[in-house]
Amino acid sequence: MSILSLGVRDRLESTFWERHANPWSAGTRILAYPILMYAIYRRDAKLLAATTAFLAVNPILFPRPKRTDNWLSKIVLAEEEWLGAGNKTMGLDYPNILNVINIPVTLYAFVSAIRRKPVGTALGTLGVMVFKLWWTDAIVKETGVTGYGPEDADSNASGNVERSSGS
Repeated sequence: MSILSLGVRDRLESTFWERHANPWSAGTRILAYPILMYAIYRRDAKLLAATTAFLAVNPILFPRPKRTDNWLSKIVLAEEEWLGAGNKTMGLDYPNILNVINIPVTLYAFVSAIRRKPVGTALGTLGVMVFKLWWTDAIVKETGVTGYGPEDADSNASGNVERSSGS
């Protein structure tokens, strides 16, 4: 299906996911979380505002990637496929239990940062990142998303990010 035949909302969603599949988008978004926690810990309103603004525009900030056969692109493509298939992100089933477990870990990280507890802030931040990356890795495995590399670029002349799944 051509992107021109899609409705406006579908085109916006497609553009969002295609650009967010850029490894720079996923990678910098992951790295922004410790900066966010540091801003809270230091009570740095400017850093907090800048980090929050960056997180808001991050998924569309970077161009569509030329290849998506890297882990950072695959976690974004897997999340798109996971949600597109009607799956939820929270629940008692695996892998969604990882996000449920991450709720108290996130609260612990935020409370530690607010109370300026450096060890708690660091451990909580690390825990949040571990559970989030564990969940994203699990959905990559669940969906079988493989992305595409330079050898697939000729067959993807439209410039759309291919969402190929492994068998």
